Order: sequence, then structure tokens, then C-alpha cells
Amino acid sequence: MTTGPGPAPAPAPRPPRHEPDAPRDLVGIGIGPFNLSLAALAHPLAELDTVFYEQRPAFHWHPGLLIDGARVQVPFLADLVTLADPASPWTFLNYLKSRDRLFPFYFAERFHIQRAEYDAYCRWVAENLPALHFHHQVDAVRFNPERDVFEVDFTQLDTDGEAEALGRTYTRNIVLGIGTEPYVPDPLRPLVEAPAVPVLHAADYLAHRATLLAAEHVTVVGSGQSGAEIFLDLLKNRPAGRERLHWIGRTEAFAPMEYSKLGLEHFTPDYTRYFHALAEPVRDRLVTAQWQLHKGIDTDTIAAIHDELYRRTLHGGWPDAVLTPGVRVRTAGRVATTKVELHLEHTQQNTRSRLTTDAVVLATGYRERPLDRILAGLDPYLRRDSRERPRVDEHFRLVLDPSVTGSGCHVYVQNAERHTHGVGTPDLGLAAWRSATVLNSLTGKETYPLPTRTAFTTFGLEQQQPPQIPPARQAPALTPLVEGR
Repeated sequence: MTTGPGPAPAPAPRPPRHEPDAPRDLVGIGIGPFNLSLAALAHPLAELDTVFYEQRPAFHWHPGLLIDGARVQVPFLADLVTLADPASPWTFLNYLKSRDRLFPFYFAERFHIQRAEYDAYCRWVAENLPALHFHHQVDAVRFNPERDVFEVDFTQLDTDGEAEALGRTYTRNIVLGIGTEPYVPDPLRPLVEAPAVPVLHAADYLAHRATLLAAEHVTVVGSGQSGAEIFLDLLKNRPAGRERLHWIGRTEAFAPMEYSKLGLEHFTPDYTRYFHALAEPVRDRLVTAQWQLHKGIDTDTIAAIHDELYRRTLHGGWPDAVLTPGVRVRTAGRVATTKVELHLEHTQQNTRSRLTTDAVVLATGYRERPLDRILAGLDPYLRRDSRERPRVDEHFRLVLDPSVTGSGCHVYVQNAERHTHGVGTPDLGLAAWRSATVLNSLTGKETYPLPTRTAFTTFGLEQQQPPQIPPARQAPALTPLVEGR
């Protein structure tokens, strides 16, 4: 007899029905992998009243880059919860069990899973956690000093993305997980905004893949992992001898990502604590210098590109593909209505040239979404560094005026603190640890015991000790709410 997939984990006991004017313990803004991790680890904590808002209709993780065969660059143990709570019902292995796929995964012997599978796992978690509310757009955040709570205004959206209802919730703590957005260099921005010109960011690759494969000549800009994966996918699916591909990037080489075992220790809590304790100018220099720790190309992808290029030489001749590092795009413009002209500069030779192409894919990465819009109402309370960036403490809390934090109210951030916590900020491998750190801070106790040491390397002459968990502060009773929205 065959059976279908097993059930999702049973819901944890929830607090009593939430009263509209009562403050929650935590409101999450944005539901990407990091806030999804936090929601999963918060789920069994019945003493916490949490809710998470996301304006999108459902969870999706970089859908335009779920290229067939592309793999996540961290092991499957870097799921949403395992490195903080391997017994959690929300582990990747439990997801496989719920799908009757544990034995196939066991025999596949894959430490790094496909991106599409990671996306499916996250959607399984998102579809079964009760505290998540999609189709909810957060509009504003304010601090109410009379009630010692944050006010979070939101718009509930219908299936077409149109405003359906307005709402407001109150909370003692907020966690921002609004993620990153595609970065388009200024010289190419006008071309991307012109619909008739096939210039697109890598984030939209799969939606336009058929058009790109049909184009006479395609240029990929960007020498990181996404650029490599897109170049490889185009190369494998264009005719031998008529590939008509260019791949350019600003880095001095199509360089492999640092993946040595000691090099990977830069993505440990030990290094994060060390980095946070450094002076601001030192941190800023390191973030730029450490690009190969997180912006290089996976060695298997580099090998696959070389293998495919080599295979195309077996019957004589070379593939019609040009790979040139050390090149930046100075300016760009349209030629007639169907072609693009890129004005290039080689940074080492100090030479310039022009490249005419029929389509451009910008694998130019992502930037943290600015917090200014959503935190505009908290601006008077924010403490900033010398470059006007929000300061973030060791517990991933924005440094706010004591009039706010003294009342037991905090704003936590996820994947918005690279300037204070280093290269591990966007790394999936630190998601569960950071979420556990936030929850320990929120509850004022060691809800999730965390390791005191995680690396063989001692960063600095003295090892940084884990910060003490701040005691939870009991909020004062609230006065009844008389106004509505």
C-alpha cells in the first residue's frame, strides 16, 4: 500500500486570542528566509505572541534564479533551524520525511541541495506556520511614548495586490527582515527601464530565458555566482560554434569563492563577534576587501563552464564565446531599437572599446533595502554611525534612544547589518544562530542554548566572549485604546 506525504508538524499551543489593542511581543516585517527562520524557532514558544507580515502573496526565494541544477552554496544543515535546534520539526530532514524522500536523499549523497529544493522546503514551512500573514504591506512604524509600544500600520491586499483594508497592530518588539533588492548600475538603469530593450537583471532571468536563447548575441555582466550560472545555462543551450556570448565582469579574474575550511570560519558566530567589536573604519575596509569570501564563483560551476567550453573544441575550432574579467561598463545606449551598445573600459590596460549586443543580463548583485522609508517614524530615536548608517548592537538590535529601549522596546534587524556584523550577514548558515540570538534576547533567557566557541581560529589576540543575554523587562500595563484606524 502506498501513502502520501506525511503531515506537517502539529501547531504549538498558542496564546489566548489576541485582542486588537493589546501589544504583541514581536511583529516581523518581511518574510524571507531569515524571518522565516525566526518564525519557525518562535513557533514552539507558547509564551510569545508573534506575527509576521509580508506584502507578497506567498513565499518565493529568488524565483528568477532557480536554474535547473543550480545548487545552494551552503550545506543542507544551514536550513532554517538545525544549527540552533536540530530537534525542531521544521528541519530540512523533517521536510524530506514529510515527503517520503529521506531514502532518496540518503542515497543521493548530496551535501549541497538544489536551489529549487531549498525554495520548496521554505515554502513548506511558510505554508504551515500560523503566525505568517501574506498580502500584508507594512506602511509605517511609530513609537508611542505614552503607551510604551510601537504602532505598526499595514494595508491588507487582495489577490490582485490592491488595497482591501487598513489595520494597525501594537508591539513591544519589531524585527525587520525586508531583505535585499536587485542592484542595477547607473549607466544601465535607463536601458532596464525601457521595455523594448532586452536588458534585465539576473533576478528576472528565468522569466526571459526563452527570449535570451533566441537573441542573436547575449552579454552577461557580472563575474559572481549568478553571472557564472547564467552564462553556463546560456552556453549549454546555444548551438556549438554559434554561441555568440560575451561574459564580462569588474573583478580581476573569474575567481573561485574562498571555500577552504579555515576560510569558512569567517561565517561563524566567533568571527561575527570579533568583527562587531572592531572600529568602524576597520570594519568598512574589511567588508570591501573580503569580496572573495562571498562574491566568488563556486569551483564546481567554474569547472562545469570550462568542461562545456572544452567539449565544444573536440571537433576543431573554438566556441564563439568571449570571457573577459577586469572590465567595467562606463556608459550604454541603444542602437536603433533592437540593439544595445556598451562602452567598456579595461581597468588594468586602461583601454576602452565598444560592444554591440542584442541582449544584456545584469548579474550585478543585490543591495540591502534602505530602512529609511519604513523607519521614517523612528528617525528621531535612531542612533547612527559616522556614515549615517543605523548602529546595531551585538544582539542585532538597532541602537535607539534610551527613552525607547528603556521601556523594553527594541527593533531587531536581519540581513541589514553587514556594516556592523560582517560578511556572514547574508549567509544562510548563520540564519538559525541569529534567530536564536534574537529570541534569547527577546525572552531574557537562554531559550536556545548557543555554543560559546564555533571556530578553531582565534580572531584577534583575545577571543571575543558571547554577549550576556539582556534580562527581559516586564512592560507596564497599558491604558485602554480609544482611537481607531
